[in-house]
Amino acid sequence: MAFLRGREALPVDPREPVPLLRPAAGRRPGRARLVVVRLLVVEDEERLARALRRGLQAEGFAVDVAADGATGLDLALHGEYDAMILDVMLPRLSGYRVVQALRAERNWLPVLMLSAKDGEYDQADGLDCGADDYLTKPFSYVVLLARLRALLRRGAPERPSVLAVGSLTLDPASRRVARAGTEVSLTVREYALLEYLMRRPGEVVSKTELLDHVWDASFETAPNAVEVYVGYLRRKLGKDLLETVRGAGYRLTAP
Repeated sequence: MAFLRGREALPVDPREPVPLLRPAAGRRPGRARLVVVRLLVVEDEERLARALRRGLQAEGFAVDVAADGATGLDLALHGEYDAMILDVMLPRLSGYRVVQALRAERNWLPVLMLSAKDGEYDQADGLDCGADDYLTKPFSYVVLLARLRALLRRGAPERPSVLAVGSLTLDPASRRVARAGTEVSLTVREYALLEYLMRRPGEVVSKTELLDHVWDASFETAPNAVEVYVGYLRRKLGKDLLETVRGAGYRLTAP
């Protein structure tokens, strides 16, 4: 079976459990027009870039290739792609800088990083910059495809690397919290409580839910622990951020 794109026939395996074709936007489900899933590969090693293009096209993907970070960033910002495979060590702009620039523009294109840098801190840096996955070279092509399919299943929801609610920011990688640009020092428990609330902005979060997710279930926690720590956060961050919803819980709002 093959799907035609222009004059090029791209083979599609009908046994593939995750479809490489998706309905075109704006079409009713019963009359959807199928389009090829489009990938952007940013890789400066010419032989590897060619091999990735051939292999991915054989799987039914449409593939564009960029040989440097600046070109890759421009294509990612202005093109229509479903996912990006991004090398780290690139000319003109590193992979880290590319993904940081994308996230700064609130572009949530799924990014799979490829790199010969296999240290645990290198991988952590890539993920903390905003990449969705990190695969070290040399890599298994079977594993690359599986991870790519997983990215495509998840889609591109918003997932900022730095959380922000109004003038309040929290960076999970550095564990830094700031209000209007001024850094605020928090204890471990205060930080955990704030991070959980910042991941649910504008929502009412119950005391029971906060106890379940922020406090250790193996230790007995005082019934008023949530109220006490909410009070600590209000004193450090301002009373206008944390609203008490009587009988329901707490809501973090932008003032």
